This record gives sequence, structure tokens and C-alpha cells, in this order.
Amino acid sequence: MTRALIYLLLISIFLSACSNTKYLTGAQKLYVGGKVNITNKDLKKNDKKALAGELTGLLRPKPNSTIFGLRPKLYIYNITRTTKKKGLKHYLNTKFGEPPILASAVDLTKNTNIIVNRLQNEGYFQAQATGDTISKAKKTTAVYTVNTGPAYTIKTLSFPTEKDNLDTAIAGIAKQSLLKVGDKYNLDVIKAERERIDANLKEKGFYYFAPEDLKARVDSTDVGNHQVDMSIIVINTTPGKARNIYKINNIYVYPNYSLRDTSLMLDQAVKYNNYYVIQKKQTIKPFVFKNTVQLLPGGVYNRADHNKSLSRFINLGPFKYVKNRFEDVSTDSPRLNVYYFLTQFPRKSLSVDVLARTTSANYNGTQLNLNFRNRNTFRGAELLTLTLFGSTDAQVSGQYGGGHPLSQVGFQASLSWPRFISPFNFKNDNAYIPRTNFSVGYSIVNRSGLYNLNSFNGSFGYQWRESTHRSHELNLITVTYVKPAKVDTAYTNNIAVTGNPALRHVIDPQFTFGPSYSYTYTNTTETYRTNTVYYNSRISFSGNIIGLASGADTLGGKIKRIFNTPYNQYIKLENEIRFFHKVSTNSQIAARLIASAGLPYGNSTILPYSQQFFIGGPNSLRGFRARSIGPGNVDPGQYIQNVGNNNTFLADQSGDIKLEGNLEYRPKLFSIVYGALFADAGNVWNTKPHYPGGSFGKNFLNQLAADVGFGLRFDASVLVLRTDLGFPVMRPYTSINSSLNTNKPVFNLAIGYPF
Repeated sequence: MTRALIYLLLISIFLSACSNTKYLTGAQKLYVGGKVNITNKDLKKNDKKALAGELTGLLRPKPNSTIFGLRPKLYIYNITRTTKKKGLKHYLNTKFGEPPILASAVDLTKNTNIIVNRLQNEGYFQAQATGDTISKAKKTTAVYTVNTGPAYTIKTLSFPTEKDNLDTAIAGIAKQSLLKVGDKYNLDVIKAERERIDANLKEKGFYYFAPEDLKARVDSTDVGNHQVDMSIIVINTTPGKARNIYKINNIYVYPNYSLRDTSLMLDQAVKYNNYYVIQKKQTIKPFVFKNTVQLLPGGVYNRADHNKSLSRFINLGPFKYVKNRFEDVSTDSPRLNVYYFLTQFPRKSLSVDVLARTTSANYNGTQLNLNFRNRNTFRGAELLTLTLFGSTDAQVSGQYGGGHPLSQVGFQASLSWPRFISPFNFKNDNAYIPRTNFSVGYSIVNRSGLYNLNSFNGSFGYQWRESTHRSHELNLITVTYVKPAKVDTAYTNNIAVTGNPALRHVIDPQFTFGPSYSYTYTNTTETYRTNTVYYNSRISFSGNIIGLASGADTLGGKIKRIFNTPYNQYIKLENEIRFFHKVSTNSQIAARLIASAGLPYGNSTILPYSQQFFIGGPNSLRGFRARSIGPGNVDPGQYIQNVGNNNTFLADQSGDIKLEGNLEYRPKLFSIVYGALFADAGNVWNTKPHYPGGSFGKNFLNQLAADVGFGLRFDASVLVLRTDLGFPVMRPYTSINSSLNTNKPVFNLAIGYPF
């Protein structure tokens, strides 16, 4: 019964475009919105359109929301009205319904005053507006007729000319003013100019100055030319403290502060470097704050260093809250004592994570993590993390052979220092804490009915952020060792029967060790921008020095080993760039380009399986199954033709080179629902001929796979559920194996955006 009611409700929404007004009673009329008509003939068409849109956005109340001209929320409200306080109708009415906005709620006088006020703030001092309503049937539209009058511009602009510290400082930054002679008067720009001056003064020691100490004096007597004379002045009531340049006296840090601490305990202060540390019992060593406190005794106060210090205290890790206080040393001395009160997290914690996940290989499953954390391991703000984990994943709607689920158990241990651990003294004075990281781990991977793999890993390196947009990661050494623990006969039989090199490569021993460096630039968090970019580049090496020194040459029969295992030798470069263009407030175009390549040499003829590239699937080419394309024009279906159905499966196709491009249009449809139209293209290749047709060559463009499709995104901010339906339009295979269904559309269900 409940399901039938929901279906009936959905059908009714789309078949009832005009039925909302029948629920109105008596003289009630539905308010359907307001329009602003600007009558000025001297305004340019684009300026008039933009100004009308701005003024329309100020009108209140807002009409009921619409989708394609319909008002589904209002309709839900109307058909689910009930006096009951619980039940399905009450739930739909309160959660999805929207009460009608009536014409009687519109205050024309108030709206015209708002319009005139906004226009005057933008320099139209002679603006006039009138409002009226137009009704048709039971719907009412409010129409506002506006005559902006002429726009007043700035004729002259002056700044303080007195010779004290404050006036001199303001005059010194006048050239960078947001106000310009000839520009249109705009109150918002004046406010922004006050904020700009205040921000600059805060960098010069004017701790007690405030934007409210400034005002813009405007003389608009030049009516004939529609110009104003403007002066930026310091108001007479500005306190004397606001005119003084303040310097830092002493800096005190309280690493274990609580609200019960009412005394400053200055007699227990321990000096380290340029600051004092005060704690009843030493919980953190004083040297920890050496690169955290950015203000210096004797130095002029500036807001930038103050904010950097606060950010660094939080980024250290052990501290939950940071409370800061500045106090005058004396009433007749422009000097400040600085106090930092730090409240710690619990030092040790134990947590359990239960995760549901989807992977790029189109595996879906769960993972259980047991985590232990020590946020201050050696009293130097070091973070120790120990994790035991277990997971199980199955490939639903994967490529042929998805019936062999994966399971994994293992542990990971990591230690992170909030500073550079190095024989060299690196200086880092921005708002971000650099980190030195060390990690080791082990896991055993079981693919049911096929094989078990032992996997060991370890790394040591650094992470640091250069600025808000730029970050770096340098691993001096990364070690990975993978070796099969058990291989079932079903797997070896398939290798023997099909001759598929990819199956053999999956269980090859892998031993990689070497440095890597990654650089990332992104401004995608700045949502006010029309265009944003994400770029990541990574270069990694394995076995290069030892391979060159030992003369390793697999093709020449000189295979070199460490611990009786051949090691991998390669250079690998990865590049990914994403570009986002905001088409409107509720839609954007997203594009991605990946160009990556690895060069195996010396002791290797192919990249190790864990370092190879894959393509296809919900985050890649969505018209093809995950990891079912390539290398080159190789058709993986050829390797299943002589194998019985009971043990038939395909290895993930991989390559040493990857090219991929994606383009997607993302319009907002309604509420949390976004649409998508997309196109993807790409492939992977090997650098050396392991397959006929699998190597990169001059005909690589003819070997690209491509798809087009559409989808929906349910974006609830904390979670994005995504559905895509991709249609293959170009296939790299020389022949199409029907058992792979490469000519049919592919449905993808995933969490998060593809890029």
C-alpha cells in the first residue's frame, strides 16, 4: 500500500502542472514571482539585464520552487495535508512539501524601498521605483518599474595628510586603493577599501585599529556632472591606542591548559628559544614549538604571523583547541604580551571503522579497521598509528570472471613527526606544518579459488605544503615486496591453456625500492572562481642506481637479485590535470587528462603489476568494464575461447603507458540531484612487445577506446551516490568477442564523482 502511494504521488507530480491553484480558498492567489523592468534608455542592454537580475534577487518573499515550470514541492504539500502528527502523509508533507506563497505576503512598498536603497548604494542617487501586481486566474506576479537615474562617479579621491604614524601608514598604501577616480560610486567597494586598509595596518603593528575607525566623506554637490568628491579619513573618536604601533614583549605557551587553570603561573615559565613554556607537568617538550610560534619578541605585531601561529598550533596534532590572548604590558608602553592556551586531545585512543566501499576495479565490499593512535608518542607531538584490517570485495557486473571475490587481512604501522627529520636545517615559515613520515605494513591477499599473495611495504619521506594551492611529497625510499604464497591449479591451468601473459604477470614476484616525488597544485576549493584547476605530477624510481652499478640486463641474460629475488628497475612519470568551468550557479563543465608512462629497463622488461596502469570502469571509461581494455588493440576475449566455463576468468588488463581524457557536463536538476552528460576516451599500452598489438606505436590514436553516456549524482555533501550509463562508440579490438559484451551499454554504480 505504501509503495503504491509513493508511485501514485510521483506520477501525479508530473501530470499536475496547473493543479496547485485549486487548493486555494476564497480570494487567495498564488504568488509566482517578481519582475524588475528598468526604463533607462542610456543603460547598455547587458548592464540593464545584469542589474535587473541583481534587483530581482532582492525581492521577498521568494515564490515556490519550480522544476521545468512545475511546483512539485507545493503539490506534495497540497495532496498530503493532514491534521495527524505522524504517519506517511505527515512525513511527506513536512519533509518534502512546501506551503504556498500567497500574494497577500508581498509588501510592494518594502520591496521598492529595498530596490532604491540598493541602487543608491551603487551610485544611483536619484533612483526611483514603483511596484504593482498583475493577476491572472489565481496567480499573481509583482512588477517593479525602476528608473535608476544617472550613475555618480568619483571625481576626486583623497587620503589622510597628517604626519603621525597612523595617517602616514594609510597614505603610504593609497596607491593600492580599490577606489579609483572615474569609477562609479559603490558602497560595497568603500566597505572593502576599509577592510583592505585595516588588513594592511594590522601587518604594520596597529593592533588596536579597526575598520570602524575609518569613514568615507562624500560630497555630491556636483549634481550637473553627476560626480562626487571622496575623502578617506580617520574619525575623531579613534582611541589613542589605535594610533600606536605595537611590538611583541614576551610569548607564553601553555601546552596542557584547562578551564580550571585560573593562574598564569609565570613563576614556572621555562624559556626556550624566543618563548616561554608553562606546564605543571611536562607533557610536551618545549622544542616542539620552535617553528610554531611565528611572532618574535621585539618584533612589530603583524596579523599574518599571528594567524600562521594559530594554524600551526592546530596542525601539530595533539591539540584540540587553541585560545589566544594579547595583553598590554603597561598603559604607557605600546608592547604586548602574547599567551597561547592549548587544550590537548586524549593522548591515546582506540577506534573501530566499519566501511562500505567501491574500488576503481568495480569491486564492492566492506572493510573493518581496528585503529590505535598515540598523538604524542615521545612527547614531541609525534603521531603513532597502528591499524589491523580485514576486507572482502566482490566484483558485481565486472568483466568475465568476476566470480572470484577478494579478501585481505593485514596491518599497517606509521609514525609521523610534525617537522623535518633531517641533518639539514630546513626553514618553513608559512601557516602549514611539514611532516616526516615512516610506515611499514603487511597484508595477505586472497583471490578465492585462484591465488594468495604476500605483500610487504615500507616508506620514509616528507610532506609539506608550500602555500594554500601547492603541496609536495618526497619519499626518500619506498619499498614494496609482493610474492605469491599459494597458486591454485585452476589458475596455472588457465595460464597454460590460454597463454595469457597478464595472468602470469599478476603472480610474478615484485620487488621495488627507490625514491619518489609528487607535486600537487589545486584551487578547486575556491568555489567563487569561474575556472579552477587540479594538477598532480609524480615521478618514481626503482632499482636505478644498483641496477646501473651491477650491470643488470634481463634481455642480455644478466638478471640481478636481492634476497634471491629479481628486483624491478624502472622510471615512472604520472601526470593528471583536471579543469572545471562554472557555466552557471548550478552547472559546470569538468574535464580531465591523464598522460602517464613507465620505462622498464635493465633488470625489467615490464613494470611490476602493482605499478602498471589500468583503464575502464566507473572512474575511467564508463562504457567499458573495469580493467577490460588494452594493452593496445589486444582483445582479452581471445584468451577464454578454449577454457571450460567452470574455471573461466580474465586477468585485469594493464600497461606501462596510459592516455585518458574525460569530458563531463554537470547540471543541477533539483534539490540534491545533478545530471551528467559525458564522453571518455583512452587506452593503455606496453613499452615492449609482450602481446601482438599491445605496444605503443605511431598508430596509437587508432587504438583508443571511447564511450559516451549520461548519469545522475545524488550529492548530499557528505556523500555522493553516482549512477552512470555508458555506451561504447569506439573499440580498440581488431575483433569483438561477444562473450565480453563490449557492444552493450554498461551501468556503473559508485560513490563520489569520477574526478
